[in-house]
Amino acid sequence: MSIKEKIIKFATKFQSDDIAKSYPLDYCVPVYHAVSNYHLPHLKHIINYKSEQEFEQDLDQLSQHFQFVNWDEFKEFINGNFKPKKKIALLTFDDGLSEFHDVVVPILERKGIYAINFINPKFIGNTDLMYRCKASILMERVLKSDERELHVFQDVLPNDNFKKLLIGKLNKIKYEERNKLDLLEKSFKGGYRDYLIDYQPYMTLDQLKSVTAKGFGISSHGFDHPLYHELTLEEQMKNSIQSHYFLKKFHFIEESFAFPFTDFGVKREFFEEIFSINDLFCSFGSAGLKVDSFAKNIQRIPMEKGKDANQILKEEIAYFNLKKIVNKNTIQRK
Repeated sequence: MSIKEKIIKFATKFQSDDIAKSYPLDYCVPVYHAVSNYHLPHLKHIINYKSEQEFEQDLDQLSQHFQFVNWDEFKEFINGNFKPKKKIALLTFDDGLSEFHDVVVPILERKGIYAINFINPKFIGNTDLMYRCKASILMERVLKSDERELHVFQDVLPNDNFKKLLIGKLNKIKYEERNKLDLLEKSFKGGYRDYLIDYQPYMTLDQLKSVTAKGFGISSHGFDHPLYHELTLEEQMKNSIQSHYFLKKFHFIEESFAFPFTDFGVKREFFEEIFSINDLFCSFGSAGLKVDSFAKNIQRIPMEKGKDANQILKEEIAYFNLKKIVNKNTIQRK
């Protein structure tokens, strides 16, 4: 446990159970990726996704503190034209994974809760896998393979920590190195194409249209899920605009954008340019309970931490209050 985690854990002990009262903002934007009771190799090593029971428990806890709203209500609230009975929550999902259609939507329909899913057009219809999902699949195959078959990195020699070292190498492969994962695939039995056919990890275009017809939202998460601060401004814009064109073509929500991974390190010039080109209402980061110096960039709270919603919110509130003491709870854009 890091020093930061120890400090947050200690501060959380003094946090009130009255989350609705102690929550410092008027809105909460939780973010999930998938909900499943099953072992999902493409997610298992990169996302601590929740079971159906855990997700429903989160929804019940969030409902105690917040009023869930839909996209139009959220916009009206931000504009000062919607007066809710409680502080509001906008439920969000990322990556357009098939569990949203198969598992999440039926739960939300039963509970009368809206959600918006931020998708990567590159992967819709299961034509390809996001590079981190490819890495997760290879990590799974490392764990299940005989060590004698695993000569995939020349600089990693067999020893007591052989599999751990291989997984560490796979976990460090970056977006700009993603072609390495396609080359490494050849060292394992079964390719990504077979996996895409067998698992169908992403929603199809018909499924996207289906969840939209049921009243749920589909919006932009970049074209192919890059880490934005590692891109040039030109690359950032290209990736965003490619995704925007897809949304526009199929009449999804064009006026929002959620950063893949994180908006950490993204400079003000990107925000100014993308908001001037696309008619965006807002963008979303995932830095937790913080505010942003670029007012139209709204931070979300990651909910896949192996804890229930109440515990996550208490920790976020405690950390927000600690940062407030030293004026560090606002993200400054240079």
